[in-house]
Amino acid sequence: MFIVDAHLDLAYNTTRGRDVTLPAAEQPVTHNEIPTVGLPDLKAGNIGLVCATIFAEPAHEGMKPTAGPGPATSDPGYTDPESARALAQRQLAWYQRQQAAGTLNFITRAHEVPTGQTIPRIQQAILLLEGADPIRTSADVAEWFSHGLRIVGLAWRRTRYAGGTGSPGPLTPEGLALLPELDRFGIIHDASHLAEESFWQLLERTAGPVIASHSNCRAIVPTDRQLSDDMIRALIERGTVIGINFYDKFLLPPAEYKTRRATLQDVVHHMRHICELAGSPDHVAIGTDLDGGLGRDQIPQEITTAADLPRLADALSAAHFDDAAIDQIMSRNWLTYFRNHLADAR
Repeated sequence: MFIVDAHLDLAYNTTRGRDVTLPAAEQPVTHNEIPTVGLPDLKAGNIGLVCATIFAEPAHEGMKPTAGPGPATSDPGYTDPESARALAQRQLAWYQRQQAAGTLNFITRAHEVPTGQTIPRIQQAILLLEGADPIRTSADVAEWFSHGLRIVGLAWRRTRYAGGTGSPGPLTPEGLALLPELDRFGIIHDASHLAEESFWQLLERTAGPVIASHSNCRAIVPTDRQLSDDMIRALIERGTVIGINFYDKFLLPPAEYKTRRATLQDVVHHMRHICELAGSPDHVAIGTDLDGGLGRDQIPQEITTAADLPRLADALSAAHFDDAAIDQIMSRNWLTYFRNHLADAR
């Protein structure tokens, strides 16, 4: 089965002392997080396409250097647009080295999106920027686009462009000014971390494509990091796709978080909720965020590494999803969306 995962922080983990070209089992434990993702694990799990992120982390109180082998494993976090750009450029350079080495291939055109019939020999990826502060001004968009950037989330926490997770607020004047340039290049917007006011403004201000690469349901986990039913309905009306995040804090209701391990049935619970709102399985898929600042103890207990992701298909089948719906959720929804909306290189 061909699988698509719309959110993996591959390059970010290289800045935290990991070598993600190795299987997860051969990578060191850093930040007390047991690794779950390496490129060999993706291949073993038939994960033929991923959205590979650039995530420059903002500086925050208590931030500590990374302990781990290899060069340059300490990112102090950015404090201004120039330092944000520098961190992002370092991650971009890692991706470029992987492309040159033939371990990753970045898709920049709609017709390059895999059909899902066979697993590509080289891991396929789409470049996603999580938090837009590395874009110093709208004049930078053309350069980023030329480097293959095709998806942008304006916020993580608050950025210069938008309110974000834990930081309520609207799009800033800089954010409003950036939108037309992102739209001019056909860049897909990722709404996953937007504060609610910014989310609604984004939908009002742009007719461009919008996804939620790694978001769950607020009806189950009532925090601002999740999507409310109204937000989900609005995305459905835009014909978009929502990737379900595998972080246990975003899967489990507050009363159950830290009292038990999450399971794949919890993932299915969020997926079923979106299907019920949509009246179909057309708008839900996978955006695991595995290894996104978390480790094996914070994801569904059936998943040891990304190679175990096919087990989600078994969980969906046990929950009485039919084969067509399972195919949509595991890959077809994302493949169709990207084939319809990915902007071609210029």
